[in-house]
Amino acid sequence: MKVKFGVLLILLLMMASCGNEDYVPKPKAFLRLDYPKASYKMQRLSKMPVAFEVSSLVNDLKVKPLQSTTESYGANLEYKPLKATLFLTYKAIDGSEKNLNDFLKDAQKLTLEHTKKADEIPVYPYENKARKVYGMLSEVKGDAASPAQFYVTDSVNHFLTGSLYFRVKPNYDSILPAANYLQKDIQRIMETIEWQ
Repeated sequence: MKVKFGVLLILLLMMASCGNEDYVPKPKAFLRLDYPKASYKMQRLSKMPVAFEVSSLVNDLKVKPLQSTTESYGANLEYKPLKATLFLTYKAIDGSEKNLNDFLKDAQKLTLEHTKKADEIPVYPYENKARKVYGMLSEVKGDAASPAQFYVTDSVNHFLTGSLYFRVKPNYDSILPAANYLQKDIQRIMETIEWQ
């Protein structure tokens, strides 16, 4: 009888300790990512007739000549802490309108190739007549390989394109904070560009 009474007492104590409080699940949490405040310095790229401000987060910057019908160079801006690379391509315009139109079509074609995976692709035109810089930034929303592309030109001599890629499987929700952070760097490049 003592054993049954002991078990009964334990059960009563357990039920009484639960109280009348309703169970409330924990709310969903958001990942908190703290990126350092951006600082920039003007960077003149060897061989490329262009300069712009580069973030202090860029760990490595490599410039190499590219094979093309016009003077062309590639530059990779490595953001190792974010596992991202901004691939830049510079092409000299030979002065012909056809040459410029071909470069514009190629830049826009790259963005359009992402429509298969993109949910939306808003575009943001950029124009600075005083510095002769005209271009467009395209933000690719969705699970596309590249969340941002841009191009800038002076419409006569210079054409620069850029594409942002992460070294991870494309998952828009996961890379969105880093992509937004790096889009500010892309905007800074567009706003500070100087043709040589």
